[in-house]
Amino acid sequence: MPTPANLLFWTIFESVSARTSSIYAIADNAYRMMCSELTNHFILISGESGAGKTEASKKILQYFAVTCPMTESLQIARDRLLLSNPVLEAFGNAKTLRNDNSSRFGKYMDIQFDYKGIPVGGHIISYLIEKSRVVYQNQGERNFHIFYQLLEGGEEELLAYLGLERDPQLYKYLSQGHCAKESSINDKNDWKTVSSAFSVIDFTEDDLENLFGILASVLHLGNVCFEENHQGCATIPDTHEIKWIAKLLGVHPSILLEALTHRKIEAKTEEVICPLTLELSVYARDAMAKAIYGRTFTWLVNKINSSLVNKDFTKKTVIGLLDIYGFEVFDKNGFEQFCINYCNEKLQQLLIERTLKAEQAEYEMEGIEWEPIQYFNNKIICDLVDERHKGIISILDEECIRPGPATDLSFLEKLEEKVGQHAHFQTRKLAGPKGRKRIGWMEFRLSHYAGEVTYCTKGFLEKNNDLLYRHLKEVLCSSKNRILKECFLVAELENRRRPPTVGTQFKNSLSSLLEILISKEPSYIRCIKPNERKEPSKFDDLLIRHQIKYLGLMEHLRVRRAGFAHRRKYEHFLQRYKSLCPDTWPHWHGPPAEGVERLIQYIGYTPEEYKLGRTKIFIRFPRTLFATEDAFEFSKHQLVARIQATYKACLERRVYVRKRHAAITLEAHWRGALARKLAKRRKWAVWTVRKFIKGFINRNKPLCPDNEEFIVFVRKNYILTLRYHVPKNVLDKSWLRPPGILENASDLLRKMCTRNLVRKYCRGITAERKALMQQKVVTSELFRGKKEGYAEALNQPFANSRIDEGDINPKVLQLISSEKIQYGVPVIKYDRKGFRARERQFLLTQKAAYVVELAKIKQKIAYSALKGVSTSSLSDGILVIHVSPEDSKQKGDAVLQCEHIFEAVTKLVMLVKRGNIVSVVQGSLRFYISPGKEGTIVFDTGPEEQIYKDKNGQLTVVSVRTTSS
Repeated sequence: MPTPANLLFWTIFESVSARTSSIYAIADNAYRMMCSELTNHFILISGESGAGKTEASKKILQYFAVTCPMTESLQIARDRLLLSNPVLEAFGNAKTLRNDNSSRFGKYMDIQFDYKGIPVGGHIISYLIEKSRVVYQNQGERNFHIFYQLLEGGEEELLAYLGLERDPQLYKYLSQGHCAKESSINDKNDWKTVSSAFSVIDFTEDDLENLFGILASVLHLGNVCFEENHQGCATIPDTHEIKWIAKLLGVHPSILLEALTHRKIEAKTEEVICPLTLELSVYARDAMAKAIYGRTFTWLVNKINSSLVNKDFTKKTVIGLLDIYGFEVFDKNGFEQFCINYCNEKLQQLLIERTLKAEQAEYEMEGIEWEPIQYFNNKIICDLVDERHKGIISILDEECIRPGPATDLSFLEKLEEKVGQHAHFQTRKLAGPKGRKRIGWMEFRLSHYAGEVTYCTKGFLEKNNDLLYRHLKEVLCSSKNRILKECFLVAELENRRRPPTVGTQFKNSLSSLLEILISKEPSYIRCIKPNERKEPSKFDDLLIRHQIKYLGLMEHLRVRRAGFAHRRKYEHFLQRYKSLCPDTWPHWHGPPAEGVERLIQYIGYTPEEYKLGRTKIFIRFPRTLFATEDAFEFSKHQLVARIQATYKACLERRVYVRKRHAAITLEAHWRGALARKLAKRRKWAVWTVRKFIKGFINRNKPLCPDNEEFIVFVRKNYILTLRYHVPKNVLDKSWLRPPGILENASDLLRKMCTRNLVRKYCRGITAERKALMQQKVVTSELFRGKKEGYAEALNQPFANSRIDEGDINPKVLQLISSEKIQYGVPVIKYDRKGFRARERQFLLTQKAAYVVELAKIKQKIAYSALKGVSTSSLSDGILVIHVSPEDSKQKGDAVLQCEHIFEAVTKLVMLVKRGNIVSVVQGSLRFYISPGKEGTIVFDTGPEEQIYKDKNGQLTVVSVRTTSS
């Protein structure tokens, strides 16, 4: 049998026989080997762009979902594995010239299986999402599918909320390829599939709102237009799109506008914001769109992983599935194609090392002499020029970080200097006279395993840098969009180190991928692209030959044909085919190797058809194994089928007779039991109905046998129903309406319930709260219906004091140490001369009121000398404390402004113990300034609150009239 590493080539090269394999066979073989040997496997799917790699990976996932054992509790994990594909395709795939559903990112998925072989979870790793596609597409290409799906399939309410129109031609980022509508792509149906997948993968409404907001903001960003002012700086004349972006991302419009047209430059001690040119502003806009989409895609993968994670931490076996971008050759190849082709080069190298070299090692280990060993030393194994790619990436990084002006042209010159001697590298300068015509001044050519590719260096430095201005990053870090808050962390702003370049990140992630693959048992699927026109059932012979040649399939074919394609351990071979030889059937008691040798001699193997190794038998020709398998199947079926037919017929006749007799007996008894039960139930129902009808007719009569059960039922039903409608507090006046015969009882129950609620409420009131409520009563007597703002003050609880004792100067405490401070509040005192505002503390004791400035007592007003207290009827906080003019100790009345005027006046009245001292005035009031001199305070209303000295020398207090008044 073929080894797992070479299962693909068995599939392709033996297709001439009737026993062709398929994608399902490869998946099945990997699954069975994993279950039997408890080892981890991976399936590498490779081929050109458009060859069908993504479809092949979906078929494998579907196969595992359908054929693996499944429990109801694990169906959610299976559905999430399946539905992660359409979501990732929507956000990571796009139409290109080669493929209508081209993967613009690499994906490696681990499918986790428990010890029973049931898929219980998974994990996805993504590689190099093509962010440049967000802002630019070549002629005949489209942006990522999700944008078109949202516009085509999104509900009208959703599009209105996002500020979008259905026509993709209205958006610059979607219309550059001039093929927004594609007949082969049904965006509306794809949107329905993605929407249903969101719900299964456990996306919340908040997640989707934030995600769609990000997608819409990218489209609005593309429509932001810049103009150049007379100073040569970029401006945005129309801020309509800016407002939508700010709303969707949760940032301030003016800050976003400034970040798109200005750049923050940090010096050692200061920051300078300088305006951007038109070209730099366009770059900043596109960089922001790419950064938002790229990080959102990473968040999306992490979100899917969190839904796929299995919380059972027992040991799992995995089957990895690698669907990586295929080798690409376009008319114009850029940085993305360079990275993609580098990846394919590394995977081709891995395949050769894991197949051909592993083949050679097994022959040597088993001691098999094999003449055509030279196939392992041909050119397909050699010179995949890995160092060439690493050198180019290193030079690219050096150009990105070196001081001084670096351009794509200087990068090309550095390549010519450092890599120019490499046999697989060419530029226009290094090429011969014939080759120069086919290479541009800004291009270089590499010889890959799949052929020559010419790359244009224009944009290499920019795409490798992938820089986002710090000013824009600050805006995104302050976003209220929850996804962006997770993607753009504030900690990034504190890190001053330059982030690694895209090339370095990709090179490191590719190394990690290869480490993952090397640790697992491999299986390979080679996808062959039939034609360049994307037409079904059309085969281009030249194209197919070219792919077979550079993939090395012919070399693998020769190696397999020249060697022994099928091998099995002696124990397994003997156990399966021992029934073909009388000497080994039913048991062989000697060594397995001798039993196998006896078996194949009886079957008739010729010496050129097989070799015996140390632990395995090696079979050269497939027809030999197929003939053996046919003989085994024939003999097995011939005997087993006859035995099974006779035995099954006997068993089925016995079972049928027993079941028929049992069914007849059971049906007869059961029908009788049901009939008796039904008759009894009907009799009881008639009796019960008659009894209750009679009770209803006599319901108003005194209690008697005719109505006793009916009344008891009504009482019980009312009481049971009433328990769910009992009022929960004193203010709830609702009550379940009683039947006529229970009105008196209902009234009694209602009174008892009300009394109980009142008692419960009263017992719950603390002494402190009771005192505060009594103060509220005094406040009501003083101000209810007299002063504006009273109704709003009712909901604000009184405090024992608004000033802590620690906030009062110790000298003041020492001066009034004989009296305990009952209440304190911050106030503003207005001078008698000029009415200047002074911050003071207003303290109340049992005997007097004090106006305090820091460590001084500015005025002491004994309660015995208190003449009265005046306030206005408006909503201001002015409080005038009147003193007797005859009191020589007093300088005059105190004019105070207090935020808690109702509380302060109430506390003062309760301490003075005179309720008639408070006067609520309207219009104006006069107060005593000094001996023989009085002042006037005028109260008025206006659009805003003011306190000032007018031209007449009066203190004017303007307050805003409340709506409740």
